Amino acid sequence: MNTPRSLPETGRPSIPRSLSGLLTVLGVTMLSSTIVSVALPQIVGALEGTQSQYTWVVTAALLASTASTPIWGKLADLFDKKRLLQLSIVLFVLSSLLCGFAQTTGQLIAFRVVQGLGMGASQVLVQVIIASLVSPKERGRLNGHIGAVMAVATVGGPLIGGLLADLPGLGWRWCFLVGVPFMLIALVVLSRTLELPDVRRPDTRVDYAGATLIASGVSLLLLWVTFLGDGFAWISWQSGAMVGGSVLLLSLAVWVESRVAQPVVPLHLVMRRETAIAILASAAVGMAMFGGAVFLGQYFQLARGYAPTEAGLLTAPLMLGTMVSATVSGRMVSHSGRVKPYVVTGMVLLTLGFLVLSTVDENTSLAIVCGGMLLMGFGVGMSMQNLVLVVQNSVPLRDIGAASGTVTFFRTLGGTMGVSVLGAFLANRVASNTAEGLSAAGAGPTAGGESAGTLDLEGMPPFLREIVEGAYGSATGDLFLVATAIAVFGLATSLFLPRVRLRDSVDLPPEAAPRESAAGAARDNREPAAD
Repeated sequence: MNTPRSLPETGRPSIPRSLSGLLTVLGVTMLSSTIVSVALPQIVGALEGTQSQYTWVVTAALLASTASTPIWGKLADLFDKKRLLQLSIVLFVLSSLLCGFAQTTGQLIAFRVVQGLGMGASQVLVQVIIASLVSPKERGRLNGHIGAVMAVATVGGPLIGGLLADLPGLGWRWCFLVGVPFMLIALVVLSRTLELPDVRRPDTRVDYAGATLIASGVSLLLLWVTFLGDGFAWISWQSGAMVGGSVLLLSLAVWVESRVAQPVVPLHLVMRRETAIAILASAAVGMAMFGGAVFLGQYFQLARGYAPTEAGLLTAPLMLGTMVSATVSGRMVSHSGRVKPYVVTGMVLLTLGFLVLSTVDENTSLAIVCGGMLLMGFGVGMSMQNLVLVVQNSVPLRDIGAASGTVTFFRTLGGTMGVSVLGAFLANRVASNTAEGLSAAGAGPTAGGESAGTLDLEGMPPFLREIVEGAYGSATGDLFLVATAIAVFGLATSLFLPRVRLRDSVDLPPEAAPRESAAGAARDNREPAAD
């Protein structure tokens, strides 16, 4: 009887070097998601953009990353993982250079879409490749390092972006260029050291129809969320058309995925208890990870009047909490083999952090704000990667790419929708609060001219700047109150995770693998009804 492949490979000298390259790729791509957050007021101001475009600079990359993630995950099950990773790195590098030299906000948003494709590919491929090298139980310890890298990259992005924006001779364009040399080094390291077994299937079929329908349906839904409240109302023909179109496209995607031989998102995986619960909880964590980093940086600048570098430094508790909890919980998961207690505890801390942040305004003590960020960081660090581990532990190696891609997809979808929904909510609340402030000051709604609708505080009259800062401060507290409700849902969902013990082998044991993959194997052996 064949024994499952375990950990001897990890002792090869090339493995640590490969892991360093993989973690570098993951760190740089995660960094690109939030490095622009603190510098966005400068970026949008320099390119003469608006509040709506402010959100789009972040959303465009997240949207492209989200829509493409499950596709890249499935391609990793069908083709050479190493070549796919190399392709994603090249795509990311080229798009980063284009972003760095953009001349208008429109150009920047378009280049960010391309960059998002590289981000989505790199992030899921790194996790798939690591899952192909290390068993779930040992991966718990490694996930601590992965979580720390993601924490430093995601939450440290605002700090790095603020420093680059403020340093003489550099400026905001280096927010897009700084990762290029690191990615090139990682490309060389991985090309020389990464060795993976060839697990490609001889009957490879790419589900182009399913991939197109999923990407189109998700993109249309995210576009609706982005424009909601600004371009049109909740109840309008535009909302009906976009929501209805998205539901139709995704319904067709489900039909196609249930009939093709090798679906992009295997329904038998999504319908598993572990996967379904991890998906819902990951969406809440994704919203916290992306939304918190983006809007906290904006809060410190536009409500408290701090410079970009200072705003980045003030987000340090979020980074510290995530890094410490990810590292410690990862080692404890590897030691005990249990993951549910850490996920649930993380969701509790995340909810408490949001609840504390929901009380902030422009005058709140920084100690309270930092305490809320620290709790939020603890929650993200303990739950984010462990939710991926729950799913990876329950599927055979042959489906690891699709499973990892699916969970990452919904986590990024949660982050994208979080930024979009919370961004639209914030813009509406700021506009309403500003109008109320102007009215209370005895000024007309057009006082301050066009400057009232921009992010350039320096160019505003003093009385208007004070009103706008107050509007952003109170709106941010309202924003995190909405985030608290989402976190409560994620917490309630995580309570239903099954109590499982992580396996010691890279693949499922032979006696379990046939049962776990029977549905997928049966699907692979029949001719597709649609392709």
